[in-house]
Parts: sequence; C-alpha cells; structure tokens
Amino acid sequence: MICGAHIQWRGKGVGIQELLVDFITPLDGYGAAEEWPGWWGLEGPEYLAWLADQPEAGYAVLLGSTTYRLMHGFARSGEPGTDSLAGMPKLVFSNTLSDPLEGANSTLVRGDAVEAVRDLKATGATSMRTIGSLTLCRSLLRAGIVDRFRVVVFPVITGSTGRERIYNAYPDVSLEMVASRTFDGRLQLLKYRPTVPAAPSGTTERPTRSAPS
Repeated sequence: MICGAHIQWRGKGVGIQELLVDFITPLDGYGAAEEWPGWWGLEGPEYLAWLADQPEAGYAVLLGSTTYRLMHGFARSGEPGTDSLAGMPKLVFSNTLSDPLEGANSTLVRGDAVEAVRDLKATGATSMRTIGSLTLCRSLLRAGIVDRFRVVVFPVITGSTGRERIYNAYPDVSLEMVASRTFDGRLQLLKYRPTVPAAPSGTTERPTRSAPS
C-alpha cells in the first residue's frame, strides 16, 4: 500500500508520458446495464485484436476500487479480452481496500488520487490509462491533467436497464478529435484531446486549467 502523496513508480519507459481516459459505452452513455453480457455481446475479431495489440498495452492502468473488483472478477472467469489484464501494472486508488490485493501486478494507493497521478506525470515515470472508474476519471478530467480522452461506442441503447451514466457531474469539456476508427463494421472508436475551460467570470467555481496537448 502506498500513500498517494508519496507514490513512486517504476515505469517501463514507453516514450512520451501521458494520461489517457478510456471508456467503452453504449450510445446513451451509461457505464453499465443490467442483464447484458460483457461488451454488450458485440465484441468482434477486429476489436479484440486491437485490444491485444494497441500501443497503450504497456501503460500503467489506473482503477478505482469498484472497477478493480469488477475487472478482477472478469479476468478470473475468463471473460474474452481480459486475459492480458493480469500482466498489466495496475494502480488501484481506494481508501477501503486492504493489502494484499488479489490481482497480479496491483498496487494499492491511498490518499488523494489526483495528486498521486499529477506527481507521476511530473516525474515522467510512466504513461497511464484508466479503465472504467467513473469517479476517478471525473476527478482527473476536472483537474485538467488528462491528455487524451478515448471512447469506443457500441451500437446499443440501454434506456431501460442502463445505470451509472458516465458524464453525470462532469465539467464542461471541449473535445478536439484526433483520430477515429470503425471495428467489425459496428463499433466506433473516437479519440479526442480534451480541454476543460476556466469557469466564466462571476462564478464561484475554481478555474481548471486546460489539459496539456
């Protein structure tokens, strides 16, 4: 277990250090839905091959406690596409979990997650990406330290069963598209560079600086 304010991390030296917020989502923007299989049952060979080969595979993975438990359960059950998760270096931000964590290559971090990640970016120890972890991602984006925002949109609307709407309580965000791709003729990958505008004059909200490009 590491206190967030004093975190040290030995990265793999994957080049330019960055922070990537990464989501998969149905069209209506929910993070999960009842009675649906993983990936809404729509993962195809192109998408799974991209998951296996994407250059961010060497990034440190940032997880909140809820997503950590969920992904660890998927990996243990042999969910397709999750077999590589065990080998990824993972930082799990939680004040409720206890050491030792069951997941391989998992480090528990307590304290302020934003300050811990900001410190990692400042030291250039490793590039980082998120998986799920809605509260954590919202905090990182609000702090203006996210370099890329990536989403894979699945052609599903979960209006009756969807829960945990991803963008609730988000700040206003401007997104500059930097890349897009279609997998298996149905899944849409969108990559953006996010900017969180400063609060308008006359408001009491603390201004947030833009993410670096």
